[in-house]
Amino acid sequence: MVPVMTTTTTNGDGKTEAMPYHEEDKLGPLGTKVSALLHPNDLRKTLLRAFHDAVQDARDAAAFDDESSAKAVHDSRKALRRARAVLGMVAGALPKSERKAVGRALQESRRALSPIRDHAVAPETLGQLPLGDDDRAAAKRVVDNAAETLPAVVEIKQLLGESAARAAAQAEALEASLRAELSWQSVVDGIQEVYGDARHARRKAKDSKQWFHTWRRRCKELTFQLELLATHAGPRLAAIQSEVKGVTETLGEAVDLVMVREFVDTYGQGLGKGESDHLKSAIDARLEDLMAETRKAAKDTFSQKPSRFAKRLTKAVRRDLTPADDADVSENAGD
Repeated sequence: MVPVMTTTTTNGDGKTEAMPYHEEDKLGPLGTKVSALLHPNDLRKTLLRAFHDAVQDARDAAAFDDESSAKAVHDSRKALRRARAVLGMVAGALPKSERKAVGRALQESRRALSPIRDHAVAPETLGQLPLGDDDRAAAKRVVDNAAETLPAVVEIKQLLGESAARAAAQAEALEASLRAELSWQSVVDGIQEVYGDARHARRKAKDSKQWFHTWRRRCKELTFQLELLATHAGPRLAAIQSEVKGVTETLGEAVDLVMVREFVDTYGQGLGKGESDHLKSAIDARLEDLMAETRKAAKDTFSQKPSRFAKRLTKAVRRDLTPADDADVSENAGD
């Protein structure tokens, strides 16, 4: 839906009146703030550049010092998540087969790095849990078992390089397949879908740890999408991005506990079933509280239907890109 803006005209009595203004695939009348969001060609270039920048960050992460492998893995996975967020924004302007192929390749690139990320996060997460002596000893056994399977630095570098190379190939495929012009409506439709997926996952997360993890993934992608748009819009869109980012940041501790629970199953060799079950019960006690708290805290952020959220974005961008005087006329046109 193309936003309906207002401009002004002078009637026969010399009075200024507001009149509707339509502009295809743009977010405001002539004279608005110059932004890449206003023009289909510029919008396409901006999103392709964002994808290429994310791929380059993944490449840069592979060239790490031997002492900073954990940070390199974190930076690479974050860059690949940003690339996936951009893919979501242009999904509607891609052939279905190409969209799935690029998404699958990015997913596989991140998953290849997940075990290394888990090795870095699990010891700290377990260390922060309030555990009794027996559970603490069981947790140490799990961490020690896992440490024995940690890949050597040279293997980590190889994995990072392979992930970056796979993502780079997708950048070329994306540029070749994307429509020559990219409309605002196509982009906002993509964001609407990610928001809808996050909203659905939040509901399902009430009784499912895996859905909770999915909720955070979609929230992170939504945060990256809004962050990118906000750099080309203004404070109203930035405020929406900040709201979603605030929710995303509260989900991290719970997701780490979901991972650690699986970590106990994977590296619990030598533990008796009673020891393993007792440790997981201690993890669950904290995890269930966090899941309930974060779902409640995020209720308002995900209260809108996806279509309403999309309209909210369009309105925020429109107002960000409209000069103050014109915005005042638009807001008061119905008075």
